[in-house]
Amino acid sequence: MSTKLIIPDLSEKAVLITGASTGIGAALAREFAAQGALVGLHYNASVDAAKTLAEEIEAAGGQVHLVRGDASKSGEMARVVEETADAFGRLDGLVNNAGGMVARVAYAEMTDEHYDAVMDLNARSVLAASTAAIPHLKKNGGFIINTTSIAARNGASNGAGIYGSSKAFVSNVTRGMAKELIPFGIRVNGVAPGTITTPFHERYSTPQHLQAALATIPQGRLGIAEDCVGAYLFLASEKLSGYIIGQVIEVNGGQLMP
Repeated sequence: MSTKLIIPDLSEKAVLITGASTGIGAALAREFAAQGALVGLHYNASVDAAKTLAEEIEAAGGQVHLVRGDASKSGEMARVVEETADAFGRLDGLVNNAGGMVARVAYAEMTDEHYDAVMDLNARSVLAASTAAIPHLKKNGGFIINTTSIAARNGASNGAGIYGSSKAFVSNVTRGMAKELIPFGIRVNGVAPGTITTPFHERYSTPQHLQAALATIPQGRLGIAEDCVGAYLFLASEKLSGYIIGQVIEVNGGQLMP
């Protein structure tokens, strides 16, 4: 009979998770709530999924606050942070998970509009949410965890190059932010998921894309959202990872071993 892992220093922590209505973000919202954290559940387009997830968390005894905003707009992400901090009376952690490919566009067909859409959603959103969260996190220390991607290191698959570059930006921001913020007791790290079967790949990848990825994974299977959760919980816990700063944990079944 298995016993559920409980991480004591996550209980009662107020944590905002951006892009939390589906996929990895939804798995994180469930598990942080199960650990006793107060979860700010950010969403934008997936209204029904967000409401259903919030109801599920509350039915299980968790505490959640729904907050909607367009991740590609700095002002909206700043508002999302402030609303979450107001709802819980503080903010102890931020998981920058919102993002997406927008569309597969080859470099030869790149437009300024596509570049802006991808970079605003994946890169600007991290800066905007983090900048708004820093004053709150400085009060008692805390953490920021940025979701990057295997695409940040391997150049991404065809048509996803700008997405991969935006995630490389996030990985480097993670390191730079970690240096600046650790004097204030704010630990900044990242998680780089590999090929994870979520609505992301349902939207942007064909079965052929996924089959090609599978052939490169030593573990012999594609990942699921729950495979990623442990890395985030580990990095959120001061007790477990208090001396880990500016690192990116690769979660990919051996697909990439940097």
